[in-house]
Amino acid sequence: MTLDIITAPGLAPLQHGFFTRLGGASSGVFAGLNCGYGSSDQHEAVTINRARVAAALALDPDAMVGVHQVHSADVVTVADPAEHRPKADALVTDQPGLALSVLTADCMPVLFADRAAGVIGAAHAGWKGALDGVLEATLDAMESLGADRNDAMAVIGPCISQRNYEVGPEFLDDFLAGDPGNARFFANGEGDRYLFDLPGFGLHRLRQAGIGDAEWTRHCTYADPKRFYSYRRSTHAKEADYGRLISAIRL
Repeated sequence: MTLDIITAPGLAPLQHGFFTRLGGASSGVFAGLNCGYGSSDQHEAVTINRARVAAALALDPDAMVGVHQVHSADVVTVADPAEHRPKADALVTDQPGLALSVLTADCMPVLFADRAAGVIGAAHAGWKGALDGVLEATLDAMESLGADRNDAMAVIGPCISQRNYEVGPEFLDDFLAGDPGNARFFANGEGDRYLFDLPGFGLHRLRQAGIGDAEWTRHCTYADPKRFYSYRRSTHAKEADYGRLISAIRL
């Protein structure tokens, strides 16, 4: 099966993709293109899957760089492929021949580019990272390499949508503590539950940070089990583990 790759016109002609789960070597609950070594999937299957992604980007697997994601606002500037993956949740580079990648399974994968400056970025942004400023930190790091956020584009890939992201009142309190205006990203659910608009919040933070353009691909990971892995869906189904989607961009 060929790979199923979601691309964004705003990032063209740079090679990039939000890769779905289709076209991979994994089986069972991981069936498809699971690219997370942190899962309990067979290591060999994940290696095959990541090699297929690298090939789709016309790169060797060693040139596809990632980080050990910890839901932080930390950003790494990449000059060459490192042998170890530092703990961080975003990467930036101005080096041709490198692909920046992040793994997600409901959180936001965000790909950035200032094509004129030749600077790219990739961020893993769940609610905590987005609230703590990982998107803004990525733009800051890109500008340290010569980018201009006014000329930059950011695309949020497949993530959980508001209709499927139920949270409790303490979650709402965390967002209102920093900015009462964040109430706009919550809708009433059943009982004391709320529905949180993660991609809407991400777009708001990007635009508040002064980015030139930002969009969401409008794909919900929870709602489409054929194409996407979802941590929350797997939890609700009481599955032992879940696959990780990969998103990547290269100069």
